[in-house]
Amino acid sequence: MPAPDRRRQLLEAALEAFSRKGFEGATTKEIAEAAGVTEGVVFRHFPSKQALYAAVLEHQDESRDMQEWLERLQFHMDRNDDAGVLGTIAAGILTSYRADVRFERLMLFAALEGHEQGLAHHRRFALPIFERLQEYFTRRQQDGALRGNNAVAIITAISGMSQYYAMMTQMFGYGSSLGDDEIVEAFTAIVLNGIVPCSVTPEKGNS
Repeated sequence: MPAPDRRRQLLEAALEAFSRKGFEGATTKEIAEAAGVTEGVVFRHFPSKQALYAAVLEHQDESRDMQEWLERLQFHMDRNDDAGVLGTIAAGILTSYRADVRFERLMLFAALEGHEQGLAHHRRFALPIFERLQEYFTRRQQDGALRGNNAVAIITAISGMSQYYAMMTQMFGYGSSLGDDEIVEAFTAIVLNGIVPCSVTPEKGNS
């Protein structure tokens, strides 16, 4: 097998193993067996288990349509399209789970294990986006286009709803009668409008 093809095969086997057992639980021996090669072949392409793990993370970033998603997000921000920004965040999270839920499991294992290599990768990817969104929502609040809610809470609300829904449907096997477009529209409306009519004042103790 040509070296680039063998490398991709090993990355695929490693992603499967790391997503099922985490970094600590997966071994290079079982990754090699899954790929139908010896451990020596694995180390010929990757000098260590840590290097293999890092290559899996980088390969997933390259294979996902991240650049297109970022461009779509910027498109809506440039136009002050709040619904478009919120919808793009929600849709991106759902698409990520649909594309390959194994990578999401791998990230959860990194958090559970406290595996700094995986956590650092996530921060390096997510923090710049989070900061851009925080600046956007803060600016929109200062312009008077949005209520003065905490910008971090807004980002957490749309991301949290989308993440939880994706986990329930893609990891835990819960069914849903709603399509992704419908759920994205619903989450966007909840964040933009809230769930209490403007004419109604919520009673204390009913939250």
